Amino acid sequence: MSVTPPTAERAPVSRLRSARVTLPHVVRSEWTKLRTLRSTRWTLLISVIAMAGLGPLVAAVQMSRWNQLRPHERLTYDSVTTAVGGWHLAQLAIGVLGVLVITGEYSTGMIRSSLMAVPRRLPVLWAKLIVFAAVTFALMLASSLIAFFAVQAIVAQHHVQHGLGDPGALRTVVGAALYQTVLGLMCIGLGGILRNTAGGIAAFVALLFVLPGISAILPSSVNDSISPYLPLNAGTTVATHSFGGSNHLATWTGFALFCGYAAVAITLAAVTIMRRDA
Repeated sequence: MSVTPPTAERAPVSRLRSARVTLPHVVRSEWTKLRTLRSTRWTLLISVIAMAGLGPLVAAVQMSRWNQLRPHERLTYDSVTTAVGGWHLAQLAIGVLGVLVITGEYSTGMIRSSLMAVPRRLPVLWAKLIVFAAVTFALMLASSLIAFFAVQAIVAQHHVQHGLGDPGALRTVVGAALYQTVLGLMCIGLGGILRNTAGGIAAFVALLFVLPGISAILPSSVNDSISPYLPLNAGTTVATHSFGGSNHLATWTGFALFCGYAAVAITLAAVTIMRRDA
């Protein structure tokens, strides 16, 4: 009678353990998907250029026509707001990419392979959220810092620069990255709910850009009551250094509400993924 060596018995077990589906393994898989897609790299590059380049470009134009600005404009000029102004353009790339992160797999049918590899399904969604949040925050924070220091160097000729330690400056720079990160997560949620690229992008545009336009044509009393709670206005409080008026939520209150919108979208996406076939 032969006896199987203990090492021979343990080897398959160790291989099975290493092959178990764990969240870190799924995260690694999603990271591979994200970084290997050419469209993803181009979209992220566009968002970085927009975030890092728009503020300095605007600042350079403003400084070139400084003497043509009205005295009030020169007196109230805010170089921090100018520096982070690139989020207006970068958010388009981040939002669209957030939708594509999940709807792209539905359009190609690749989502079936992902869900077969991860039968519990939800780790696929969590991994997409983790990877996209980490990449977006890192890139947008770096871009925001680049824009901040570039703008301060440009506006120093007229002595209207700010330091990162000035009140609200660091919060605004980091807030611009936070806003776009949560926006990307919300768009992943929208994509997971609708499972269609065109539908997800349309929902993103409607929530962020169409609703404020509709609110603006309502009677002023109604608009003043509604507009602070709209996703765009609530989310960007954290990326605003100086407000133009008083009709807005407090900085972190507005951002918390925006996070709530994102949480609702993600929750509905999780329910959809669990209940509907790929």
